[in-house]
Amino acid sequence: MKELILGGARSGKSAMAQQHAHETSASVIYVATATAGDDEMTERIERHQQDRPENWQLVEEPIALATILTKNAAPDKCIIVDCLTLWLSNLLEDTEKGLLERERDALLKCVSTLPGHIIFVSNEVGMGIVPVSEVARHFRDEAGRLHQSLAQVCDRVTFCVAGLPYSLKEPSS
Repeated sequence: MKELILGGARSGKSAMAQQHAHETSASVIYVATATAGDDEMTERIERHQQDRPENWQLVEEPIALATILTKNAAPDKCIIVDCLTLWLSNLLEDTEKGLLERERDALLKCVSTLPGHIIFVSNEVGMGIVPVSEVARHFRDEAGRLHQSLAQVCDRVTFCVAGLPYSLKEPSS
């Protein structure tokens, strides 16, 4: 099962991903993409750590997501990737030419081949006003393209608002 959970800030998407992981009988690997660049982000990371069960394995990976997923995915595993928009930010901030395209393409290529249950969490950022800066517009556009591509290869897509799930796509039976 491949799953994409989208939502705004504080929409309940991470809690929903954790709930879905609890509902499986698989052991859980939590892939964190955030980096602690300042005190506020450090506090957010600590809060997320406190919310997770201690028996979940943690893998911190800000860039090489496809590599980590390929290495860790297994039929008896559930992997939560939280979150894709932070991962995308990391790629956009990196100065290595072509890194974003290579990593995005590698992720999209490997998703459908991965065994086990994979849950992607991401912020929906394209529903507000058009951002003022070119960098913010580029981020919004890249996030939108990534979400569209992932939604095509995921079995389930859910939009979370105020902690409530809205099903956009369910597995075919």
